[in-house]
Amino acid sequence: MEVHFTPEQQAQIAQVATKAGTVPEQLVTNVVVRYLDEEARFMAAVEKGLQAAARGEFIEEEEMDARLEAMFKS
Repeated sequence: MEVHFTPEQQAQIAQVATKAGTVPEQLVTNVVVRYLDEEARFMAAVEKGLQAAARGEFIEEEEMDARLEAMFKS
């Protein structure tokens, strides 16, 4: 697989790689692997939510508001 970056992007990647103590190729690989892992977790959570919704498992709006409020206070 080949990926193309602009010269500005290449410079930025090189700078971040240097600060991280690695080479640009390894930095890009690490970033993509982390992204794919996170995307898989996100998609699994979405699927879990869709399955719960299909079973009719919902929470009331007031409960969701309380959860969000508590989350943002943390």
